[in-house]
Amino acid sequence: MTAKTYWLEHAWLDTHVEPGVALDVADGRVTAVRTDVPTPPPGAEVLRGLTLPGLANAHSHAFHRALRGTVQVGSGTFWTWREVMYTIAERLTPETYHALARAVYAEMALAGVTAVGEFHYVHHAPGGTPYADPNAMGEALIEAAAEAGIRITLLDTAYLSSGFGRPPTAHQLRFSDGDADAWAERCSLLKEHDHARIGAAVHSVRAVPADQLATVARWAEERRAPLHVHLSEQTAENDACREAHGCTPTQLLALHGVLGPRTTGVHNTHLTPEDISLIGGSGTGTCMCPTTERDLADGIGPAAALQNEGSPLSLGSDSHAVIDLLEEARALELNERLRTRTRGHWTASALLRAASADGHAALGWDGAGTLEPGALADFTTVALDSVRTAGPLPRLGAETAVFAASAADVSHTVVAGRHVVRDGVHTLVPDVPRALADAVAALRG
Repeated sequence: MTAKTYWLEHAWLDTHVEPGVALDVADGRVTAVRTDVPTPPPGAEVLRGLTLPGLANAHSHAFHRALRGTVQVGSGTFWTWREVMYTIAERLTPETYHALARAVYAEMALAGVTAVGEFHYVHHAPGGTPYADPNAMGEALIEAAAEAGIRITLLDTAYLSSGFGRPPTAHQLRFSDGDADAWAERCSLLKEHDHARIGAAVHSVRAVPADQLATVARWAEERRAPLHVHLSEQTAENDACREAHGCTPTQLLALHGVLGPRTTGVHNTHLTPEDISLIGGSGTGTCMCPTTERDLADGIGPAAALQNEGSPLSLGSDSHAVIDLLEEARALELNERLRTRTRGHWTASALLRAASADGHAALGWDGAGTLEPGALADFTTVALDSVRTAGPLPRLGAETAVFAASAADVSHTVVAGRHVVRDGVHTLVPDVPRALADAVAALRG
């Protein structure tokens, strides 16, 4: 039994900031949380600043990181952006994807992320031919997360069509298993590890025929695995769904048993009042990705209304225009302010909860995202003395972290009781900027 004590100068304990907290850790879990400890106990590891539970990035497409900067030239829509994205997807191999994902996940660790939900659909070689190991791409992502020192939920994604009643395009052939039964057979070969969970995803209602949605949902239900789905990100998808099925995408998912407490709708942007009731009433979660949603001009989703109806909120950096869960949390509130012209829809604690405990729950990591006995020993520390965070009283640390801090203020990240980031430096990937630059360069045409 490997035991260690961390002394936290300030700790966010779900509802408030507590000064002087000793966190005892053994075998990767928190064994005790002791408050009123004004000075570090002998031998304790000292973490100055505000320590939070590890952040959960609940929606990631790791290869989109290669688009950063490139897609900011000119104008267009989600659909024109998608064509550029396909060119990167076409160039991926298990080796290049591993290198890129390792660097991206290391960037996440530097931003305080301890678990990622990887929405993975690049399964096969270009043209759709399976690799000798049919899960070579997914295994590359699992290994990349291990090397970067974070946890992963691989959300293996069914992607079978290019639209309602249309076969995959040439670009999309490598995403498709042919049908949902073949997807389930391949997906069942994936193995979980201490740092890795396996979940499922429906790419979208346009990418999985309606008569095959239940197969994906059943696979997840039988394994009690998380199930995610891109939902109503674009109005064009809603219009096409109504034309094909006479209902909204949310209604179609409800009809085929996809909604439920282990399901998370990603984006949930363009919803009707009935959609909001269906999502909330079924306990289906909502993962908002504000930096991507604004980057792609998707729109502002009804996050407050969804939560009020019973939908738990989580956050993701999605296309990785930036990787900063504090910015995602901040943007959730600020977007709602722009929409309503009123302030204060969520407390800082509620936003941190979306970025931590509720995000982990959406990814199937029970007992994570909190600083309490029995929880996974995953936490991150935000400096309170940077040019962004200096000045406010420490008791306002949660507000400072959410509304002023950035990923650049993360000084430490600990996963399973092991330092992955120490004093702003990744301990496992020696030069993260170089790793990112090299991995992205390898994918340029």
